[in-house]
Amino acid sequence: MTANEASPADHRAGPLPPGLLADYPWLTFVLPFAVFMLLTMLEPKPPDPAVLAGAPPGARLHADSVYQRYPLIHTFKLVATLGTMVLVLPGYRTFPLRVSPLALLVGLVGGVVWIWLSRLHLEAKLVEAVGLDGILKLGQRSAFDPWNWLSGSWAYGFLAIRFVGLVLIVPVMEEFFLRGFLMRYVMAMEWWRLPFGTANRTALVVGTAIPVLSHPEILAALVWFSAVTCLMLKTRNIWDCIMAHALTNLVLGVYVVATGHWELM
Repeated sequence: MTANEASPADHRAGPLPPGLLADYPWLTFVLPFAVFMLLTMLEPKPPDPAVLAGAPPGARLHADSVYQRYPLIHTFKLVATLGTMVLVLPGYRTFPLRVSPLALLVGLVGGVVWIWLSRLHLEAKLVEAVGLDGILKLGQRSAFDPWNWLSGSWAYGFLAIRFVGLVLIVPVMEEFFLRGFLMRYVMAMEWWRLPFGTANRTALVVGTAIPVLSHPEILAALVWFSAVTCLMLKTRNIWDCIMAHALTNLVLGVYVVATGHWELM
């Protein structure tokens, strides 16, 4: 079954032109996300002082050396992801590009709420109380501070690269995967027949549980992704979800740079 033979993926979207994306509708939604996540596995995490405390003297130098590779690996990840996004661009273009004022509001307020909830550290207290400390490491962030690890124009250049990924790349590939594919996939085998914005109870649970488990800020993720799901149900427009996501990431990025809380980025 091809996308051209099915109903449009969005209740206002048009069919794809004949070709690979039409024959395999999942490529538009899954390929960029898969590339991004696979390359994320190669990114080094910040050195753990607790682990290095009893290690040989050279272990710290080795850990720092590995961590210094983060900018190159992250940049390569973004370039590779962007390349796959260009390949599936015809699929993106079947969703009419329009943005509602509600999306702007959700994105800006969502960014402030995310920061506020993440600074409370309530999830850390909760998981420690029930002995599930390791769950917070599932979505551990790089916490890479370019001012400490880079110098000169490369520090500013990499910071610009981070913002391109944070605001322009991540919202598109993540929303197309989560709401465009996954939430519809759990509802029907021929998921591409379902209009965007359609969701049953299973889709709502999956659309919240997956991102919550992939972010260390569990409470913030629970509140934010639930809010964007409500936005999706209200407007049935994927670009509203993407715009809200981009604005929240922008607010978060500006906050991190201004305050130095790199553990949030």
